[in-house]
Amino acid sequence: MNTFEEIYEEVCLIPKGSVASYGYVACRLGNPRLSRVVGYALHVNPRPGVIPCHRVVMKDGSLTPGFAFGGMDEQRRLLEDEGVVFLPDGRVDMEKCGLKL
Repeated sequence: MNTFEEIYEEVCLIPKGSVASYGYVACRLGNPRLSRVVGYALHVNPRPGVIPCHRVVMKDGSLTPGFAFGGMDEQRRLLEDEGVVFLPDGRVDMEKCGLKL
């Protein structure tokens, strides 16, 4: 299995109603320096709608400005539909919805 496949497999483990940061995914793969690779892999997601890349956000809960499948508004809509809680400033409430290592 190559690195991108490992990333996609890990992202598929993020449950509905939760989010993970790029760094979280990289750490779960055993290399915290892979955060940017995680971002690139999700940008070229071969199975949109199957691999839930919308559940990966910045470490502070900010949405991804370059969300490849419809922009930040679409990412927020998808997350809200799953019950993800947002703070007044538009970031995901990482205390309530962020996965922890």
